[in-house]
Amino acid sequence: MSAVPQNILRHELIGLKLTVVRTGNRSIRGASGVVIDESKNMLTILKKGRKVLIPKGTATFRIKLDNGSIVDVNGARLVGRPEARLKTRVKRW
Repeated sequence: MSAVPQNILRHELIGLKLTVVRTGNRSIRGASGVVIDESKNMLTILKKGRKVLIPKGTATFRIKLDNGSIVDVNGARLVGRPEARLKTRVKRW
């Protein structure tokens, strides 16, 4: 199953391109790259050959999906162990 805007919260993020569109931390605002690792509270992206750690809970991400569509995700909704998040049910809007 490929990532689509409707299932992004239950999808694997590693390998997807993302940009930090909102955060209180000026040093990572606007950072973009490919997600290479994910933990409970952090995303690690590869930006110009450097690893950048981004806290999930304080940022809003713009994620480019494999099919070319783009979706904005509140990082607070991503907080949690990746394997547990993949199993959870998400309320529909």
